[in-house]
Amino acid sequence: MSIHIEAKPGDIADFVLLPGDPLRARHIAENLLTDAVCYNNVRGMLGFTGFYKGVRVSVQGTGMGLPSHMIYVSELIQDYKVKNLVRIGTCGGMLPSVKLRDVVMAVSASTDSNAVSRHFNGMTFAPTADFGLINKAWYNAAKAGIELKAGNILSSDLFYHFPEEGDAYELWRNYGTMAVEMESAGLYLLAARHGVKALSLLTVSDHLLTGEHVSAEERQLNFTKMTELALSLAV
Repeated sequence: MSIHIEAKPGDIADFVLLPGDPLRARHIAENLLTDAVCYNNVRGMLGFTGFYKGVRVSVQGTGMGLPSHMIYVSELIQDYKVKNLVRIGTCGGMLPSVKLRDVVMAVSASTDSNAVSRHFNGMTFAPTADFGLINKAWYNAAKAGIELKAGNILSSDLFYHFPEEGDAYELWRNYGTMAVEMESAGLYLLAARHGVKALSLLTVSDHLLTGEHVSAEERQLNFTKMTELALSLAV
């Protein structure tokens, strides 16, 4: 066991999906996996292991934000020796070319968080995904008829900004940043540090330019296109 995950050695597969919402983890286990068993309920952060097309996979909720996400990723890597980690989450669209419900592949993840910069004495580290997973996701998406939007995203520490700040994302938008979320840079940092493979696939649940958004229920339950693409990477 680790501090936040009560699984025993061998309970967690080598390939793990990482939704932020633990209820989405349960939905995936109940609807997309077979023979799924719950291995974690510490703090309600549900984790399950089952099978997808005969391949053993796990799905672990991580919570919101880099600190929470990095706790679970660190323990999965260091205590359970997981080698392949794929975040499946939601994001806010930042460019006109990125539409509501689009699937975004984070090739790299910029960040405003000190969780990354503190490790490099003020220098800049560019957290990036594993190219093998990028390549496979791009190929599988094309085969499934899914149009991926691939490029740089922003992992931000803040969800809400003060009104006097104006457009907090204008600078990032000017440099082609496609979307904003709160976890991927931490995932990519830890993957790089420990020599494992990581990728983030995200569905646009709201748009910062248009004000469009999907319901909480749809965020939790209905982003199966992204999830099935992520699961195909294990096969």
